[in-house]
Amino acid sequence: MTTNSSSASTVDPGEVARFSQLSEQWWDPKGKMAPLHKINPLRLAYIRDTACRKFDRNPKSLNCLSGLRILDIGCGAGLLCEPLTRLGAQVIGVDPSATNIAVAKLHAERGHLSIDYRCTTIEEMDPRERFDIVLAMEVVEHVANVGMFLDRCAALLKPTSMMVASTINRTWKSFALAIVGAEYVLRWLPRGTHQWDKFVTPAELTHHLERNKLAISDQAGVVYNPLADRWSLSSDMDVNYMLVAEAAI
Repeated sequence: MTTNSSSASTVDPGEVARFSQLSEQWWDPKGKMAPLHKINPLRLAYIRDTACRKFDRNPKSLNCLSGLRILDIGCGAGLLCEPLTRLGAQVIGVDPSATNIAVAKLHAERGHLSIDYRCTTIEEMDPRERFDIVLAMEVVEHVANVGMFLDRCAALLKPTSMMVASTINRTWKSFALAIVGAEYVLRWLPRGTHQWDKFVTPAELTHHLERNKLAISDQAGVVYNPLADRWSLSSDMDVNYMLVAEAAI
């Protein structure tokens, strides 16, 4: 696997190297990926519920995503791929880090799960492939070119489909909480995990998606309650947020 750093790629080699160093710790809920483990149930529920509304499914069904083809971009070691597979989806997880994909494959094999993991980039995928759901969870703020990245995401969607993205808003509040607080004070994440100037505002994200004929159908802030030690949905989108964009018929 090569990490294409040409002008035609949205991959940032520095970001790939940073997350590759963490690859073996992905599945440790008490390790450096602990914050991701804590937020993962909320992300999963949001994806499941919005997908069930879109495709008229029962979210309480154990195989509510059966028959849906899902692409998880920047899948890491598969923290979302595995539970989505258990809900019946056909999941393709892609990541430019060979070490992340190796860890993902091993963990899936141990869990007897069939997941199509690929060490590649979104630009290198077959342009003829199409998906019911495209996920870009905590990825947008790490790519080299947001517009180009979202153009490629949109091109992989079926005519009636949806994209779910989660990222960090570019505000002074996000600088204080997502960088100073999370990386320097609480030390949830290694220093340098995020760069404030690469954060994307909801308006910017919406602009790129609408340019690709995708309409925002849902959006929500994601906030952390330190007393309850849990993440929840909120109307406050000043720091973390998620949104759903749907393709028109």
